Amino acid sequence: MSWGRLELRTILDNIDDAVVAIDCSGKISLFNAAARRLITQGEDAVGKDVTGIIPNTRLPEVLRSGVAEKNQQQKLADTTIITNRFPVFDPAGKVVGAVAIFRDVSEVKSLKQQISSLQEVRTLLSAIFEATQDAISVVDETGSGILINPAYTRITGLTENDVLNKPATVDIAEGESVHMKVLQTGIPVRGVPMKVGPKRKEVLVYGSPIIVEGKLRGSVGVIHDVSELKRLSDELERAKSWIRRLESKYTFSDIIGENEVIASVVEQANRAAQTPATVLLRGESGTGKELFAHAIHHASKRAHNPFIRVNCAALADNLLESELFGYVEGAFTGAKRGGKRGLFEEANAGTIFLDEIGEISVGLQSKLLRVLQEREIVRVGENRAAAVDVRVIAATNANLEDKIGNGTFREDLFYRLNVFPIYIPPLRHHADDIPLLVNFLIRKFNQEFGRNVEGISAEALEMLVQHHWPGNVRELENILGRAIINMRSGEACIAKHHLPALEGRHLKINGAGTEGYNYHGESYEAMHAMWEKNLLSHALAAVQGNKTKAARMLGISVRNLYYKMEKHGLS
Repeated sequence: MSWGRLELRTILDNIDDAVVAIDCSGKISLFNAAARRLITQGEDAVGKDVTGIIPNTRLPEVLRSGVAEKNQQQKLADTTIITNRFPVFDPAGKVVGAVAIFRDVSEVKSLKQQISSLQEVRTLLSAIFEATQDAISVVDETGSGILINPAYTRITGLTENDVLNKPATVDIAEGESVHMKVLQTGIPVRGVPMKVGPKRKEVLVYGSPIIVEGKLRGSVGVIHDVSELKRLSDELERAKSWIRRLESKYTFSDIIGENEVIASVVEQANRAAQTPATVLLRGESGTGKELFAHAIHHASKRAHNPFIRVNCAALADNLLESELFGYVEGAFTGAKRGGKRGLFEEANAGTIFLDEIGEISVGLQSKLLRVLQEREIVRVGENRAAAVDVRVIAATNANLEDKIGNGTFREDLFYRLNVFPIYIPPLRHHADDIPLLVNFLIRKFNQEFGRNVEGISAEALEMLVQHHWPGNVRELENILGRAIINMRSGEACIAKHHLPALEGRHLKINGAGTEGYNYHGESYEAMHAMWEKNLLSHALAAVQGNKTKAARMLGISVRNLYYKMEKHGLS
């Protein structure tokens, strides 16, 4: 087949390189489309003198010398080109013309930059692929292994020779192939548990399809080593268990107070410590119920055994149930393999302190009642009961009698908890202990803050003694801590201006306090009942018997007010 001039012209016009040829007289004989774009912006230059079209061309020099010039840079108007120039010989070896083939150097630079960028990205991705601690395996659309990283070998124990060009199932010791599921469905798969490699390593596998130009070209799997997570989780549980046991650190000597009311309560708690009876600590928030729970445990025969503290208000019911009673493997989604011991089991032969007992749901109350009655627990997801020997101390600032009245607390559970009730008085009922508490707390904060505060001014102390203390000892501790922080370096005495604003509701009804009572050895419960009855009477009198107004003034519900009136025989 012979090529004609037209075919040759078509070929030259469709290549990216510019081509310019001259004859022996220096006239342009060939000027393709790429040359027209670069030099004459579309104008054909055939038949014209080459120096008139390309002033700085060296084609005439190549024509004269017959020597080729390769990879030469040349400036053309607004651009620079890379050019190769060749002489053209006739059959007799005579130079009859010259040809230049050239390309815009900016295109070459762009291609070079693209190649360089691609190489950098590839190097970066390769480094990430090699460095990641998660195992990665890649298979093609047929399910044949094509790529793994070093972490894969570390976790599974399998090398490239074991996996590459082998079926996707080659690494599975137990379970179904995530790769094959992804290839069959084209949908990502997440968190599939399985065992891989000769050592049957427990892992979680995540798989995703590889889509290229709309076609499924393979699958990538990421393998997480669960055995390490399990080890860390077990260590955390052990640490939590030890922390809970170490929390039993207070004794009765840590309870500050010389007032007859607080001394009576300490004496009651000491008596309770000598028995195995269930104790119910009652009192306002911040009065020190947890401190009493620690002290009772320390003074009991169980002092050297576990003391487990549980805040019943801090967890949702389903979590609280599994924490208290434990669960078996598979009891619910996310349950640990092998199950988990509950806090009642951890507290076996010791004490469990159930703080905020009034906040648990009625459903969970029935299960707690079984523990108190039968001395046995049933793990979540299990039917078999297990015996436990646990002393229960419960605490609440809620009015359980009101909760029984409105159906949110079981009466039978109340009687099981209320075997040995102890009422811890609010700070305003033993305000004469405030100076002792202040001195104790100053010493405590000196150690914690690295300060050297020597005491408190009489004016500031009087301000504290006169405060209503709705937050009780916890509020006093907060106020003193803030006061010491407010003190400047070198100041040794807490002054009135150091104290933050004392807030809280001050309800004052003439004659409604504890003033006017002569103490004749009554128990705190009896004194509290007298105080409450007197308070209700004076509140009702202050509003001319309007029960709605009285309830609002006292900050309780009308139903609660009626209940208390009936309790104290007030009509």
